[in-house]
Amino acid sequence: MTKYQILTLKPDSSHGLHRFPARAIRSEGRRASGRIIVRSHDLHTMTIPSSVKAIGRAGAGTNNIPVAAMSKRGVPVFNAPGANANAVKELVLAALLMAARNVLPALTYVGGLRPDAPDLEKQVEDGKKQSRRRAAASHARNRRSRRHRQSGRRYRHQLA
Repeated sequence: MTKYQILTLKPDSSHGLHRFPARAIRSEGRRASGRIIVRSHDLHTMTIPSSVKAIGRAGAGTNNIPVAAMSKRGVPVFNAPGANANAVKELVLAALLMAARNVLPALTYVGGLRPDAPDLEKQVEDGKKQSRRRAAASHARNRRSRRHRQSGRRYRHQLA
């Protein structure tokens, strides 16, 4: 028997739990004798046993944990801000690349093509031309907008 039991509520991943003895981990629905690890489960809605000695939050906030009540009981509440920072950076970069290269409109266009169409190659080439026209129009709009902002700066500078 281990010295402690850990209750995991709605675990998104078992990554990291391997550091604890397997017999110490208890899944949702069982009593925890000492510790709780939580991700998104709302602890405000459950009765936290008096045997709980610590609560760990796998994430940044603690809005799903009754921190004031736990502080009164002397139970420390831990969180892990920035634990998913790499994943967030990867998602942001992927979204920027997808937006810059018009991936979603391209996927929509390709999804609408019929693979058995006799003029499939012509449809693909027409789609490429339309994509190039949209990119050129967007580039021209950006260029005009940049010129407009620059002329405004020059004008304000002359007034000063």
